[in-house]
Amino acid sequence: MIKDRTRRQIIRIIFTVIIGLFALTMITPFLWMLSASMKRALDVMKLPIDWIPDYFYPDNYMKVWHIGDKAVRDYHFGTAYFNSLKVAFINLTGSVITSTLAGYAFAKLKFKGRDVLFLIYLGTMMIPSQVTLIPKFAIFNALGIKGHWTLILPGLVTITGTFLMRQYFMQIPNELRESGVVDGASEFRIWWNIMVPIAKPSMASLAMIVFLWNWNAYLEPLVFLSNWRQYTIPLALTNFIEESVTEYNLVMAAASSALIPAFIVFLLGQKFFIKGLVAGAVKG
Repeated sequence: MIKDRTRRQIIRIIFTVIIGLFALTMITPFLWMLSASMKRALDVMKLPIDWIPDYFYPDNYMKVWHIGDKAVRDYHFGTAYFNSLKVAFINLTGSVITSTLAGYAFAKLKFKGRDVLFLIYLGTMMIPSQVTLIPKFAIFNALGIKGHWTLILPGLVTITGTFLMRQYFMQIPNELRESGVVDGASEFRIWWNIMVPIAKPSMASLAMIVFLWNWNAYLEPLVFLSNWRQYTIPLALTNFIEESVTEYNLVMAAASSALIPAFIVFLLGQKFFIKGLVAGAVKG
């Protein structure tokens, strides 16, 4: 008995060490990025690596946040930050609301063709997003839709979010909805007062995923945005890397700045992330 317990503890320690080593290999590039962003250009490639520099060089971040055409001083990294935050938060709000409403309808409401419609809706997930770029571009061009609206309108509805919320609502006992019906509540009242409070963990995890999707989106802004004043962070970061390819300290400062919102969102939503995904992926 004691030998079996000791063996299990040794195996657990070995697995813990292995997982720790893998985690270290994943986090090392980020640590180097932060370290390089605080150094002068001559010290970035210095060997051995000085992980914690003896000085802090804030000029790197100051230069990053004031990049752009010298003739147009209103363009800097803050403009791209605002554009990305605007698109991400609007799409986050819209997709969470539409996914929650659609998920509730597909899970709890009975109407003709519900299951067939959901299967067709779900089948569109098999279509790569790259395939729809040209049709969307043609439609937006015909309707005269330009700028950030080309990123916002398609992002207000997400198929993955609808699927996750439907699976979550299917776990909620039907008796809760029936009690609301008996009390004379409308479907919207049942959704808002009964279902939404219960589904907050899944909604939080969905909001976190949608924000990261939109914050890191590169291909759609590259195709639809032609005005540099409307560029989002990925486009601005790419342009900055092309302009400062040999100034690795500035490139790392720009990358570190772009990582801040994603890091904050992950810290705030990590406790809901696993719980919401697991609950939404399993039918109770």
